[in-house]
This record gives sequence, structure tokens and C-alpha cells, in this order.
Amino acid sequence: MTDRPKTPLLDRVSLPSDLKSLSDVELRHLADELRSETISAVSATGGHLGAGLGVVELTVALHAVFDTPRDKLIWDVGHQCYPHKILTGRRDRIRTLRMGGGLAGFTKRAESPYDPFGAGHSSTSISAAVGFAMARELGGDPGDAIAVIGDGAMSAGMAYEALNNAGHEGKRLFVILNDNEMSIAPPVGAMSSYLTRLYAGGPFQELKAVAKGAVGMLPDALQEGARRAKEMLKGMTVGGTLFEELGFSYIGPVDGHDMEQLLPLLRTLRARADGPVLIHVVTKKGKGYAPAEAAADRGHATGKFDVVTGVQAKAKSNAPSYTAVFAQALIDEAARDDRILGVTAAMPDGTGLKQFAQRFPRRCFDVGIAEQHAVTFSAGLAAGGMKPFCAIYSTFLQRGYDQVVHDVAVQNLPVRFAIDRAGLVGQDGPTHSGAYDIAFLANLPGFVVMAAADEAELVHMVATAAAHDSGPIAFRFPRGEGTGVEMPERGQVLPIGKGRMIAEGKTVAILSFGTRLSEVMAAREALMARGITPTVADARFAKPLDRDLILRMARDHEALITIEEGAVGGFGSHVAQLLAEEGVFDSGLRFRSMVLPDAFVDHDAPQAMYDTSALNARHIEAKVLSVLGVGSLDTRRA
Repeated sequence: MTDRPKTPLLDRVSLPSDLKSLSDVELRHLADELRSETISAVSATGGHLGAGLGVVELTVALHAVFDTPRDKLIWDVGHQCYPHKILTGRRDRIRTLRMGGGLAGFTKRAESPYDPFGAGHSSTSISAAVGFAMARELGGDPGDAIAVIGDGAMSAGMAYEALNNAGHEGKRLFVILNDNEMSIAPPVGAMSSYLTRLYAGGPFQELKAVAKGAVGMLPDALQEGARRAKEMLKGMTVGGTLFEELGFSYIGPVDGHDMEQLLPLLRTLRARADGPVLIHVVTKKGKGYAPAEAAADRGHATGKFDVVTGVQAKAKSNAPSYTAVFAQALIDEAARDDRILGVTAAMPDGTGLKQFAQRFPRRCFDVGIAEQHAVTFSAGLAAGGMKPFCAIYSTFLQRGYDQVVHDVAVQNLPVRFAIDRAGLVGQDGPTHSGAYDIAFLANLPGFVVMAAADEAELVHMVATAAAHDSGPIAFRFPRGEGTGVEMPERGQVLPIGKGRMIAEGKTVAILSFGTRLSEVMAAREALMARGITPTVADARFAKPLDRDLILRMARDHEALITIEEGAVGGFGSHVAQLLAEEGVFDSGLRFRSMVLPDAFVDHDAPQAMYDTSALNARHIEAKVLSVLGVGSLDTRRA
């Protein structure tokens, strides 16, 4: 463990108000200390490093110029907010980032008044800022609204909906476009090309005069000269025509690491702006830390690491990750069927489609942070005779739900949804937990919904999805490593709507959907030591249900328990509906359903989150004992 950096200026800052007494030179030095402190903290906790390093100067400048928390500083996504947290009274807890009971990895309203709007997904900041601005105009909370949105997040349609609305309303607010040519993956699309052209034509030195005096906001005597400078600049570059047509005053591009540009520009805008302003700031993700700057993802997300070398501490794994298993299985299927395509929404690495793209570059599509488009694009591909695998995290698929219903389900199109990060995901917390996909997909007519109990089952489900042409089909799998089971040479097509018996027993039956099966089997071992031998089955399908299996388990046992890594309203609810309609409860079956709690589970290690949710082996054991009325088990954490 290296010593913490010396930070004499930062030591004087408890809250942003303390920045008001610092000179511009001191603010510049403070930014250097803040960068060192951020690197030191993330080396101890892991987390999102590169994004925060890219906005250190911008963070200092915004808090020095504006009056937070009266002024609402809204960080889009929030993974760049660690420097912001350090400056806003949370430095003493910064080394608890993403740990149980510690600071969240994103902005969170309940954590601090300096986090006016929480986020974990992208492209929400401008909409929120427009809301704050209109609330102010209507007598709500006073103060300015400042949205800081990355160039990658500008690939989402919601950002343009907000820009369009803001320009129409014409009220004072500030949008800072943090342009680092890098979101998580390299950015894609026409907007990325447009932004590149905006600043490719001229060096930053030509822009300083404009940056220090925004046209229309300077004293009248200076406006004409500044206006000529701006027109000259427009001749050198493409200019912010798009944003100006939407009703914004466009200023930039500005060097986001040059405090001599940022401070006077922000002060001038704060003093004189009377409508919506977009400030185009160019930064470098991972700025100031060589290992992050050199990394392909600019240090987007890291484990704990050595500050000197940048080498991350990685736990050794005995099993492949579910994501890697999915990627290889899809590649294998695509090698046999040239109609199989991959679609992702700005997550080629996270979904495993990067490997697919390396093998089949013409058959893989990254559409940017645009889940709605990804789903309907996939629907169009399916209608055109292709076999698209739309690979989106469970929590991100929520953003495209109308398209799942309207464009896929209603038309019964065979889009294959590969749902990664299903269940609780650990340190990213509730914004990223995949808790709702079972419920919101299994209620759709014609949908097939599967969950893999282990990595071998995932291979079979990829094969099943590839072979399924009669309508939409989805399979879910968690973050992290598999269980180490023996892997099949090739995936087998599963019979639709049929589960599998795992272990025969008596008296009580446990029906598992998804990867809690390993915990169910651990609970079974403990129960057998008590003389209780449950029957265990893997449902495989939440829709269509295996009616024969479920009704037989209900008929042959006194009690039936379902378990899933999803919210109420999912698999267990569908089983209960089947049993009720078949009159099973009339004869006295004892039925229980184990689901995620009706609450957002805070960030922690995944095992601890499942403890909180009462879905680990000892909770399953206790549920069996409770339903049989044969004793109790203390399930409190040891």
C-alpha cells in the first residue's frame, strides 16, 4: 500500500464554499491534488477511474463558480462523480466507495444535498436539468441547473428530446457537453463524427478569446469584437449549428483541462446567460494517470490497483464468466448459421459481443447508448429474415420496454434477447440490479423466457434461441463466474417449456428458476442432515411454464417452494396463477415463493446482497423448515 498523496490545499476544503476563498492559481493546484486523491482512493476501492480523472478541472471550476447545492449540478450517469464527492463533504468516506454501507458509486439523492439527481444510466441529465429550471420558474427551488453530459451519452434519443424541449422553453440552464471521444467503448454514430469535426479544424489557442468572452454575454462595447472572433471561428470549424438550431447558445470547443479558459468562461456565463447555453468542453478520459491514459478503455472501471504500476489485483477464477460463455456459444452458433447477428447498445465488452465482432465484424452492430433503437433495429432485422441476438443488460433493457412490447412482441418477431447482469450485481447497486426482467417479459403474449442455472445451461439456451423462429425469446444470466460445471462440446436445443428434474425427494419440493439452483442444492444437503430430503427441479422456463412438472410436484408433495433472482410478479407469481387456476390450493398445498425484496437493495458484495435479500442457502433451508413447521433456523449473518 502506497502512502497517501500530500494535499495541503485539498485539506483546507471541506465543502465547495471553501473554494470561494482560493485564487485561480490555487484552484489549478487544487485540481492536481484532487486528481491524486481520486487515484489514491480508487486504487484502494476499485471503481470507475477514467471518467472522474477526465473531469477534475471541470469539477473544481464548476464548484468554484456556481453556488452548489443551491445551484443544481447534475452529473450524467454519475460514474465521473468521485472528485465531486471528495469536494462535497464526503472525502472522509471516499475509501468506502461501492462497499456495503459506504458511498455509492454514482450520484445518490439520499447520500448528499450536493447530489440533486441520482443516476446510474446515461442521458438523463438534460431532462432533469430542464425540470429543475422549470421548477425554479414556477416558484420551486431556486438556483441554476447545470447538466454535465458525456459525448457517448449524446447517442441516446432522450438527450435530444431534452435539448429540443429546453430550446423550446427558452429558460436559463447550462448543458456542458463533456467530449472525450470515449464513453465506455469507443463512441459510435454520426454525433461522434460531428463532434470530432467541430474541433478538428483549429487548435485550442485560437479559441481562448472566445472562451473568455461569450458573445452576447459580454458588455456591449466588447461584443462586436468577440462576435467577429466567433464568426472567424465558425469559418475554421463546422460550428455548433445543430445546437443553435435547437435554441441553445453554443460555446466551444473549450479545453476542459485549462483552468485559464474554464474559470473566466463559466463566470461570464453565470453572470450574463438568460437562456439555454451549451458549452462544448473537450477532455481526456483518464487524464493525468498514465496507466489509465494507456488503457483501451481509459481506465473506465477497475478493480483495486497498485498506484505506481496501475496493475489491478484480480482474483483467480476456476470457472469462466457467464458473459464469456455466452460470447463463445454465440460465436459457435454463428459459425454454423450466417443469419445470426449481434446487436449491442454501447456495451460490446460488457456483453461479450466484442469477441463476436472480432470474428464476424460485418454481423455485429453497436448502436450506441440507444436501447430503444437497438430493440426496434433488431425487430427490423428479424422481420428481414435475420436472427438477431440483442445483448443488453437487464437493467438497460428496461429503457427499451415499449419497443419490446410494441415492435417485437405484438408483431411476434423472433428477436433473441441475451440478458446479462440478471439478478443482483454488487457494487453498482440498485441502478444496475437486474431485478425486473422476468416480470416484465413473462407477462407478454408469445414470449419465451428462460434462465440459465449454470454456464452449461447457458450454452444450451443460446442454441435454443438460435433455433427458435416462431417468436421472441429471451434468456437471462448473471454477472460473474460460472459454477465450474462440465461444459458441453455443443449446445443442445431444449424443448420449449420443459424443465428438468435435479433430485427426487419427498414431502417438500423446491422449483428453482436461474442460478439460485446451486444455493438450493447446498440447502438440500443441510436439510438431508436433518432427515428432510426435498425434491429439486430446475424450471428453465418462466414462460411457457412446464405445467406437467409443476402440477406433478404439487400433487406429490405437501409443500412447494419457488425461488428466483427477480422481483415479485415474476416466475413464482406465474406458478401461483397456474396452481390457483388448476384448483391445487383447494386441496391444501402449502406454497411459498422466494423472490427479491420489495425494496431497492443497496450496493454491497453480491453474496451480502443475497443475504440481505434472504435468497442464500441458509434462507432456503429456513424456508423449508418454516413451511413444514418442524423448527426454525437463525438466518442472521454470522
